[in-house]
Amino acid sequence: MQTRGGMNGLLWFILVILPMVGIVFLLLYIVIRESKTEVEKTPLEILKERYAKGEITEEEYVKMKRELEG
Repeated sequence: MQTRGGMNGLLWFILVILPMVGIVFLLLYIVIRESKTEVEKTPLEILKERYAKGEITEEEYVKMKRELEG
């Protein structure tokens, strides 16, 4: 009786198929995570961020806030 050379089914599954499935799930996780972080901000939130970063003065902030709310 002659034996076939090569990997048996379980070894093939562990060394090839399982890592491939892991890579697919990793890519899906990255895509889903990135899409959740890109939530649109309201104009008022953007204005607050600009003021906090020092891009605009307090007077500009108050004026723009009144325009947005009014």
